Amino acid sequence: MKINQFSITKTSSEQKLRELKMLHLLRANEATELDPTQMWLTLLARTHMASEQPIAVRQWLHDLLATPTLAIDEWLEHDRSLTTDVFYLVALQLLHFEPEVDFDLNHPLEDWAHIGLPFVQHTSWSTLDVLEAFYLLLNTRNKNGQSFIDQLTSEGFLAWSYQLPAYKKPLYFNGKPLASFDPAKFIREVVYVETDMDTDYDGKADLVKVEILRPVDSNNGLKVPAVFTASPYNQGTNNEWGEKVTHHVNHPLTHKVAGENAPAEPTFPKQFTHRKIKGESKRATESFAETPAYTLNNYLAARGYAIIYSAGIGTKDSDGLQTCGSPEQTDSMKAVVEWLHGDRIAFTDRHSGIKIKAWWCNGNVAMTGRSYLGTLATAVATTGVPGLKAIISEAAISSWYDYYRENGLVRAPGGFQGEDADVLADETFSRTKRPADYQRIKKTNDKYIAGLAQAMDRKTGNYNQFWANRNYRPAIKNIKAAVMMVHGLNDTNVKPSNVKALYDELQKLPVTSKLVLHQGQHIYINAFQSLDFSEMVNLWLTNKLWEKDNHADKTLPKVLVQDNTQPETWWKYDEWTAGNERRLYFNKTELSANDPKLSSEYRFNDHQTAETFEKWCHNINDWQNSLIKDHGKFSYKLTTAPAEKDLLLRGTPEITVTVASSADHGMLSAQLVDLGTAKRLTISPVLMNRNGLQLGFHWASDDLREFRLQPKTSDYKVIADGHINLQNRHSASQVDDLAANQFVKVHFELQPIFHHLLKGHRLGLIIYSTDFGATLRGNEEITYTVKTADSSLLIPGVMPL
Repeated sequence: MKINQFSITKTSSEQKLRELKMLHLLRANEATELDPTQMWLTLLARTHMASEQPIAVRQWLHDLLATPTLAIDEWLEHDRSLTTDVFYLVALQLLHFEPEVDFDLNHPLEDWAHIGLPFVQHTSWSTLDVLEAFYLLLNTRNKNGQSFIDQLTSEGFLAWSYQLPAYKKPLYFNGKPLASFDPAKFIREVVYVETDMDTDYDGKADLVKVEILRPVDSNNGLKVPAVFTASPYNQGTNNEWGEKVTHHVNHPLTHKVAGENAPAEPTFPKQFTHRKIKGESKRATESFAETPAYTLNNYLAARGYAIIYSAGIGTKDSDGLQTCGSPEQTDSMKAVVEWLHGDRIAFTDRHSGIKIKAWWCNGNVAMTGRSYLGTLATAVATTGVPGLKAIISEAAISSWYDYYRENGLVRAPGGFQGEDADVLADETFSRTKRPADYQRIKKTNDKYIAGLAQAMDRKTGNYNQFWANRNYRPAIKNIKAAVMMVHGLNDTNVKPSNVKALYDELQKLPVTSKLVLHQGQHIYINAFQSLDFSEMVNLWLTNKLWEKDNHADKTLPKVLVQDNTQPETWWKYDEWTAGNERRLYFNKTELSANDPKLSSEYRFNDHQTAETFEKWCHNINDWQNSLIKDHGKFSYKLTTAPAEKDLLLRGTPEITVTVASSADHGMLSAQLVDLGTAKRLTISPVLMNRNGLQLGFHWASDDLREFRLQPKTSDYKVIADGHINLQNRHSASQVDDLAANQFVKVHFELQPIFHHLLKGHRLGLIIYSTDFGATLRGNEEITYTVKTADSSLLIPGVMPL
C-alpha cells in the first residue's frame, strides 16, 4: 500500500500551535507546562470521540499498542520516555492501519516510510516536537482515504464549531477550511437566471433553473464562494429515446466530392423580450429535496462552499432547446456565473417577476465536473467571464470535432458507436419530464434537431462551421481563471487529445494551470485511497475562492502522473512533453532508427467473413484481440527491438504513411501498443470500501476505490490510436480527390501518451483500416498497400528511467 499526499503546506511552528488551539486540542499554557509524554497523552485523549469520560479513555488506551507487547497504559507503568517508535506505532493504529496486515509491529517506522506517510525524525522528544508531530499526523491520510483531521471530523470532532458565529468561519487548518458547517441546516433553494437568448423561439429570453446548496451561516453575514457544476444531465435524461435515435454504423465509407458542404445549423432569434421586474426579495420561493450530486462537491459543501447545479437550456424547468456544446449552451452556463458574481438578474420563480440576488456569495466562482460537465466549465472559462476564478476540468472536451469526428471521419467516442451530437441533444432534452411543457415545445424541438443533424454532417465527416462553433480552442487565449485539468490516459470516451490541446495553450498564458493524469478511463478520482485529490482541490480553491494566501500554487505539482506499471504510485513533473524525439522508420516489419534504403510494400485486406464481421460488431474485445494476433491478413504490424532499459514516453506520437487503397475512398487507422507480458493495472478502479469515505459529520459518503494489479498477466496494452480519411490528408476540412490504387502520403497524430515502457518490452505499431469500436464498419473488399519508403513513427519525449 502506498499513499501519496501533495496538499500539505509548509506551516510555521507558531501557526501550528495557533491552529491546534483553534481546534481545542491545545489549551492555555500546556505547551510549556506539560512534558512530552503528558502532552502526547492529552492530545490522544482529546481525539477519542466515543467518550470524554476518563474511564472510557483509559479503556481505549488499553486497546492501543505502544510497543509490540505493551498497551499504552501498560507502557506508561514502566515510566519510559516517548520515542519515535512509540509515537508512530500508535499513529498507525489511529489511522486504521492493521498490525500484521498493513504493517509489522516490530518495524513501524519502516512500514510508515514504505506506505509513504509524512514523517519527521526525532532523536529525542520535546513538548514542541510532540505538538508539531501531532499536527503533521492530523494532516496524514488514513487507510480509508481521508486525513486524520477529516476522520475525526466525520466522528463529530468539530460538531461544536457548528454553533460558532458566522464571522469566525471558516476554520482553516493547514491552509484549508475544515468541515465546520452543519449539513443538517444547509439551505436548499432554486432561482431562475435570465439569459440573453431565445433558443425556443417563443419571443422571450430563456430562463435557466439553478439549484443552490449553501450553509446557513451565509444567512448570518458570511459571504461564501460558489462551486458551480454545469450538468445537462442534472434534471434527468431520455435514455430509451437516445437508444432509438442512435445512428447505424454498419455501412461503407463513400467517396467524397470537394466542395460538398453541409447546410448551416439553425439560428436563433435576435429580437425577444426580457421579463419586467416587479420587485425584489432575498428569499427564494422554491426549494428542492435532492439533486444528482458530485461527491467532490459534497465534500466541499461541509467546508463552507455554496454548491450550485444547473442543467442549462433545454432541460426540465428551464427554457430553450438542447444544442450540444454550442455557444448558446455555453452562454446559458456563463449567465449563472454572472448572476453569482452580481452581474445578471435571476428571479425567485418563473412568473412573479420578483428578482433575487446572490447576496450571500462573495462573488468568486469555481466550476467542477467530469465529461460534459467539465466541457462546459472549459467552455465558460474561454469567455473570460468575470467572477470565474478557477475551473476543475475533468475528462473534458476542448473540441467537439475531436469527440465525434477525426481527420475527416465519423468516429464514435469509445463505447458509444452511433452516438452523435443530435443523439446527445435528444438524450439530455429533459423538458420531456414535464409532459405538458414538452407537448408545447415538441414541434419546435423536432425541427431544430433535424437541422442540427444535417449541419453536423455524418455524410462526409468533415470539419465545418458546425464543429467550429463547438471548438473552444481558439478562445483558450481568453481564459483568465486558474485551470486544474484531470484526465485519464486510457480514456477512450473523451480522448486525451482534448486535454493536451488545452494544456499546451494554457502554457502560453499568464494563468495558473495544474494537470493530473491518471491511468483510468472516463472516471472521477476524488475517492482514491492513494491520492489526496479532494484535499488538493480544497487547498487550491481556498486560494482562488476564499483568497487565502496558502501557497497552493507552489505546493501542488504542475503535472502529476499516475504510473502505469505499479499501483498507488504518482510522480511529479514540470511539463507533459520533455526529452528527446525519436523517429522510427518502417523497415519491413521492424520499427528502426535507421532509415532503410530499399522500399517494400505490404498489403492487407479489410474484408471479413459475414460470421466474423457480425461477431466483432457485437464484441469489440474479440476484434481487438484478433487485431493483435493478426499476421498480415487485415493489418500491417511493426515492432521495435526490446527496450534495453525502462523508458518514459511523453507527448503526442505522429505517424507518416505512404498508402494506396484499391477503391476511390478509404481510411487508415493505427494503434501504438506496449508489447510485453506483465501484470497490468485493472482497467477500472477496484471498489475497496463501499460508502467508506465519510465527507463530513452525519453527511454524505463516497465509495473508496483504487487501481490494483490484475491477478493475471497480459501480453499487450494499447496506449494510443489514431484514424484518418485518405481524402482528408491535408486537413479535416479539405477534401482531396483519391483514385483507386493511387499512393498518397498521410500524416496524422495519435493520442497523447505519458507511458512507462518496461525494460524488455517492445513498442508495436499496427496499421489497419476499420476500427470496430470507433469508425464506420462497411466490411468492404478493399486492399490497402503500404510503402515503407517515407513511412515513419515519431515518438516524442523519450527518456530513460
